[in-house]
Amino acid sequence: MSKLKEPVVRHSASTGENSPDVWGIYEPDTGSIQYICADPTTKKAALIDVVLNFDPASFTTDMRSMEQVLDLVAEHGLTVEWVLDTHPHADHVTASSHLKERTGAVNAIGEKVRDIAGLWREYYNTPDAFDVDRDFDRLFAAGDTFSIGDLDIYVMLSPGHTLGSITYVCGDAAFVHDTLMQPDSGTSRADFPGGSTEDLWNSIQAILSLPEETRLFVGHDYGSEDRDEPHWEATVAMHKAENVHVKDGTDKSDYIQTREDRDATLGLPDRMLAALQINLRAGQLPASEDDGAHYLKMPVNKF
Repeated sequence: MSKLKEPVVRHSASTGENSPDVWGIYEPDTGSIQYICADPTTKKAALIDVVLNFDPASFTTDMRSMEQVLDLVAEHGLTVEWVLDTHPHADHVTASSHLKERTGAVNAIGEKVRDIAGLWREYYNTPDAFDVDRDFDRLFAAGDTFSIGDLDIYVMLSPGHTLGSITYVCGDAAFVHDTLMQPDSGTSRADFPGGSTEDLWNSIQAILSLPEETRLFVGHDYGSEDRDEPHWEATVAMHKAENVHVKDGTDKSDYIQTREDRDATLGLPDRMLAALQINLRAGQLPASEDDGAHYLKMPVNKF
């Protein structure tokens, strides 16, 4: 994990026509990066992968990260049109439904989340849980398009980390979530239920086929041996030249072996078994019981 313990905000300015302003907001507890993607002309914006803070020791939630993002929205005079997630996160809880309530914006995720929900209904033995069609306003398919103000966005299906991960491409900005890490860190894991190292390789190759000047914004950073500050932006050209896992000249079979060997050493994220139950409800807790409290269900000896 990064040594940095405080949130960090950085602005990546629009480069011109059809290019968004992007703010990245680093959440230090989980190493997550939350994004604001905005049309500089109309001031319309999308919020991407915003965190609802969750303490895995006490199972308490708070909205400090979400409030920080909304404060930035207000500071820059933006209007939120979309609340977007790239996939159901295993290492943090999404603020999707809370942002929808606060902003009135449409919330969305990829359509293959229906299949992910099916997997996790079995793990939790909750056959009637996770109505994603109810809890998300829009479920995107590969190739779908939509707009933020005057900017067009299209959706790439990018499976591997999960079977339903998607990438949002807006002009010269692409939000590539848990596919790539920063070039000095490589790529993300592919060993969660429904994940696939080969699919991840193929998804990354599609992302690296975007124009070389495209700014790629990753989902996490934990620093490295050479730096203790988080970074989350690099161009396609930088990844092709420098990414320690997938730079130009990397053999697919070598990558798969490297990634699978690495994944075999990783434990479950400490929030995972709680987070999936919440994220497959768009960030909502299960319905309260007769005492007014909410309860999560934890499988024992399944992982």
